[in-house]
Amino acid sequence: MARVTGTGEEMYALVERMYPLCRSITGDGVRATLDIVGEYIELQRHEVPTGTQVLDWTVPQEWNIRDAYVADATGRRVVDFAASSLHVLGYSVPVARTMPLSELREHLHTLPDHPKWVPYRTSYYRPDWGFCLAQETLDALPDGDYEVRIDSTLADGHLSYAEHVVPGQVSDEVIVSSHVCHPSLANDNLAGIAVATYLARALAEGTPYYTYRFLFAPGTIGAITWLARNAERVERVRHGLVLACAGDSGQLTYKRSRRGDAGIDRVMRHVLDASGRPHRVTEFTPYGYDERQFCSPGFDLGVGSLSRTPYAGYPEYHTSADDLGFVSPGAMEDTLAVCREAFAVLDRDRAYVNLSPYGEPQLGRRGLYDALGGRSDAKEAQMAMLWVLSLSDGEHGLLDVAERSGLPFATVAAAADALHGAGLIKA
Repeated sequence: MARVTGTGEEMYALVERMYPLCRSITGDGVRATLDIVGEYIELQRHEVPTGTQVLDWTVPQEWNIRDAYVADATGRRVVDFAASSLHVLGYSVPVARTMPLSELREHLHTLPDHPKWVPYRTSYYRPDWGFCLAQETLDALPDGDYEVRIDSTLADGHLSYAEHVVPGQVSDEVIVSSHVCHPSLANDNLAGIAVATYLARALAEGTPYYTYRFLFAPGTIGAITWLARNAERVERVRHGLVLACAGDSGQLTYKRSRRGDAGIDRVMRHVLDASGRPHRVTEFTPYGYDERQFCSPGFDLGVGSLSRTPYAGYPEYHTSADDLGFVSPGAMEDTLAVCREAFAVLDRDRAYVNLSPYGEPQLGRRGLYDALGGRSDAKEAQMAMLWVLSLSDGEHGLLDVAERSGLPFATVAAAADALHGAGLIKA
């Protein structure tokens, strides 16, 4: 496999490749997207048959589309699926009719407040059909008859999703989830898929403590399907992060888990605060992306969500304006960097026990002071050792030490490594 770099340009190039595909909650567009991701990381693919009961839901029929258009009396396509997959209402049933504009209007969706944009609309669980177009296009249509054609199929098939696992030193897992069901929307959520893909590659360069499981699945029904099929694995999930809207110019936003004080919540807050980046930390709400499935009361997993501008928080959301120009290499690179920083803390945060707890152990006799000689941060490193010794009671982790002492987490972790090597603490 190619060398891992994870530059913004590489992630942007991946978004460009996926952008033209028509994705939905099922179908060949999802499979084609997973094919592309599978060129970057090894994927375990899953196909779940239509009709399968998954918790309170049922896997729906599979939807595929080949062509769709609205043509005027001259045969000119005034709305054309070939120009953009957003032009068709997602999950539209097949249609082959000619009808007057007055009747057709009932099946047309626009954004009057943004007359140049095309909205993204779906009808997953209610049979319907329709087209999405710019308001200015609709305004220019004369009365008359129009040929309406949607060459689609709704038939028994499968729901597709995929996993990638980065093995760790322990079987306890961290879940990273990205939804793969949206058509040509660059930020929501092709940028999230790209960041997740390169995060997986970056983690595989080392030997992480936790096992990291990356989930690429359609929103809502995909996460529910995974949870229904992995009840035994859920018990091993210690932390989780949903990646979405990872490429726009807004500041980073972290949404806490339902618990509010899960390990991932503390780590993300600490890393964002310490980084100096403009950011927001928001409370959990049972609306948004698949964190609400992982955090549902029966599972109550410690899963938060990281985005830049959050769900529905920008005018371009779910419109044709969420295009390749709306995301940037720099924003995706910054999102990836924060994920790597956070997982480095998550992976290293453990509680230790002081093996010489009666009084302060003599550090110099063990060569620990000598190891600091000449270091510009020698005083800080020494204080980190003292703080680790003081709080190594089996109850306080290294993140507790960093937050209480005000020292950088990396300095605290290095101190713990030195003390462990000298036999003064044990995990």
